[in-house]
Amino acid sequence: MKHLTIVGGGWAGLAAAVRATDLGWQVRLLEAAPALGGRARRIHHQGLVLDNGPHLLIGAYTHTLALMQKLGLDTERLFWRMPLNLRNPQGIGLELPDLPAPWNLLWGVAGANALDWRDKLALLGVATRWQRAGFVCTPGMSVVELCAGLRPRVLSHLIEPLCVSALNTPMDQACATVFLRVLRDALYSGPGSADFLLPRSDMSALLPDAALTWLRAHGAHVELGQHQKICPTAQHAGDAVLLACPAWEAARLTQTVNPDWSAQAAQLSHQGIATVYLRRPLSSEGHGPAHEQGHAVLPRPMLALDSGPKAPAQFVFDRGALSGDPAQRGILAAVVSACQGEREHVTPLVRAQIENQLGLPDLQVITTVVERRATFSCTPGLVRPGARIGPGLWACGDHVQGPYPATLEGAVRSGLEVVDQLTQG
Repeated sequence: MKHLTIVGGGWAGLAAAVRATDLGWQVRLLEAAPALGGRARRIHHQGLVLDNGPHLLIGAYTHTLALMQKLGLDTERLFWRMPLNLRNPQGIGLELPDLPAPWNLLWGVAGANALDWRDKLALLGVATRWQRAGFVCTPGMSVVELCAGLRPRVLSHLIEPLCVSALNTPMDQACATVFLRVLRDALYSGPGSADFLLPRSDMSALLPDAALTWLRAHGAHVELGQHQKICPTAQHAGDAVLLACPAWEAARLTQTVNPDWSAQAAQLSHQGIATVYLRRPLSSEGHGPAHEQGHAVLPRPMLALDSGPKAPAQFVFDRGALSGDPAQRGILAAVVSACQGEREHVTPLVRAQIENQLGLPDLQVITTVVERRATFSCTPGLVRPGARIGPGLWACGDHVQGPYPATLEGAVRSGLEVVDQLTQG
């Protein structure tokens, strides 16, 4: 039996471990942290179950959904599914109806109340050109360059929130090639591909918990709290080592094995994500709007926000409405993508933003979680390191060469594909 050692238990490493175990490899997975999940896992704070950052999935994330189903998870019950909705608390923005492409986009643009007829015609014209070109553009273009000719309201109400949420990179710095790939898969991959999938549970319950149970039940060895100080090497012919750790850690581990690959991984720049957790005090007498008497605080489980320098959050999630858990009632999670500020600076700005835009006074700050290197910067012309490092040594993760930005789907696809490559020799 061939042996595979996987260093890193994030979503890429877990996907690789499941695929390799299924193909007959003897798998040993080493994770430095005390829990699996990487940047998509549960955390505990003062008796509350939170996440190190909420994640928004879409219906086009077919590999991630298929992996969950393989592990025995009911994806229909795990997620709150709703058509793409970028409307702010005042109802301004884009919302796609539950229709097949391209009718959903046509109908959504026609009903976009933030845009006038000139905005709509320009947007439909540009979208038509993108489709006719096969969602391919000139290499090295930024999203801003790609969208030249679109009016400011289209950029602020549609392109910018889509770009930041998908690529976690400001649109003037974001790669147009990757942006178009995400749009293509979301809009033209079949019914429901553009739907938002909002987790009803914490992130660990979406994949890491089930993967750990499945792996151990199928003979894989999972070791937590195992920090690799030196780069492991395969001990026998046919065995392999897979680095499923972050880019900077993989770069450190491979400095002497493959200096060129190490340098390429080390040169990746990163973007931060901050999540500000807030609690809305709810009246014990049951006064106030009807939805406040249940678990919901917001009119929808997720709202887009008007963002800017002094209003940095792009989205807010209603954890009570999503989970139905009484312990989560009144808790909101506001997400700041491409976050540059310190926790002490971001937190009061987000609190004031939510209070002003949603009309929710007296919000209490629970905590702010900052992942300073949450994703790589998806910039134009970026060359990402390949999956093969050297004989018997491979890498996977959303930072490894591939068509997707730093998303859970990108991580899962990378883990699955690298195992298929090394299995085929």
